[in-house]
Amino acid sequence: MEKLTTSSEDYLEAIVNLGGTLTNSVRNIDISNELGVTKASVSKAIQVLREDGMVSQEPYGGVRLTPNGLARGMAVLCRHRLLFAFLTQELGIDEQTAEREACGIEHAISDASFECWLAYASKIGLRVKGLPRYYMEYNQQ
Repeated sequence: MEKLTTSSEDYLEAIVNLGGTLTNSVRNIDISNELGVTKASVSKAIQVLREDGMVSQEPYGGVRLTPNGLARGMAVLCRHRLLFAFLTQELGIDEQTAEREACGIEHAISDASFECWLAYASKIGLRVKGLPRYYMEYNQQ
């Protein structure tokens, strides 16, 4: 899988978190509010994601994910949710700290390590909340 910057992964994660899919678009202003960045920053990031083939956007329209963008965004969101759940439920870390640390770790962990962590989480019955409802549907395609 092509390496994206941490910033690009954060934007994809935010788009998925806001309900963006292959057919459902997300407005730039909503991405701006979600990430706490300016609309100009969103426009620049979306341009980079378009060039990388992760999103599409009609002039003055919302942002839609491409199949690659959706897969990457959901993968980052899944990592974040799993890490957050592990840090809070298993290690007892407070939510604010766990949120910040999950955001950092989600970009650094390899796919192989994440797969092992996912298997371990399943084995111990870790409850991961907040995944998009269409996550499982998409992964079964």
